[in-house]
Amino acid sequence: MTSLKINIGSLELSNPVSVASGTFGYAEEFKDFINLDQLGAIVTKTVTLEPRPGNKPPRIVETPSGMLNAIGLPNVGVEQFIVEKMPFLRTLNTKLIVNVAGKADSDFVEAVARLDQVEGIDAFELNYSCPNVKEGGISFSADPVTAENLTKAIRKVTQKPLIAKLTPNVTSISQIGLAVQNGGADAVSAVNTFVGMAINAVTRRPKIANITGGLSGPAIKPLALAKVFELHKALSIPIIGIGGIMNGPDAIEFFLAGASAIQVGTANFMNPDSTIKILDEIKEYCSQHNVTNIQELIGGLVIE
Repeated sequence: MTSLKINIGSLELSNPVSVASGTFGYAEEFKDFINLDQLGAIVTKTVTLEPRPGNKPPRIVETPSGMLNAIGLPNVGVEQFIVEKMPFLRTLNTKLIVNVAGKADSDFVEAVARLDQVEGIDAFELNYSCPNVKEGGISFSADPVTAENLTKAIRKVTQKPLIAKLTPNVTSISQIGLAVQNGGADAVSAVNTFVGMAINAVTRRPKIANITGGLSGPAIKPLALAKVFELHKALSIPIIGIGGIMNGPDAIEFFLAGASAIQVGTANFMNPDSTIKILDEIKEYCSQHNVTNIQELIGGLVIE
């Protein structure tokens, strides 16, 4: 039997397969399709301090080998999340990672401080890809100083593992990774979506109301792998790989590039039991290749 256990800071996962925020709702939506306890972790839909309605439609469109979305982080807000969503999430026998976002530093800090008091939450994923409205709309993970200072501020209000989710839409993702590592992050998740656009040539209008959106799915896998590889060379903290993972072999590629764990996103929309199939295929690969511990694969890319 292959040991699939992975540590993300003080957080021990039974296996390295989890779901990407925003693609799995609050998990209850998938309870009739898969055994949620088989996942290494559940990463919730983004939670913000106050409720958000999200962007106006249309806000999602299929693209060649991918999906473009500008959902706008609609959610029930911290207090309703605690009241409405946590009772079910506490019944699960897997780790719970709550994704948090905000419009300003204080939003992140206040939201995490409130959630830190709630039983059943094991870690926080910080959505640093959203815009900082007080800094002219620049992404929190586009500037290393901003990213480091925000991570330090959040670290002061919780001892639970912090996972900084990074945008790939920067000149040097490793520079941002080092900044959040210095700020006290226990891991990074990489990558969030790439900025993309789709146009209706007949109407000459953008296909989504927001004009641009985030591109995900198989189309971004080679780009995401390169970002994970870059981060692995620079950081000493674990990396959770995200981007176009549709099957077991895709996941193995991310481990070899340097990821300690993976998140499955767009595949959930295509097949609600994608995560379990990917987990089974990882086990099969390890059996076929005599891998006794999944950690043997991390950063195992052979370069001659």
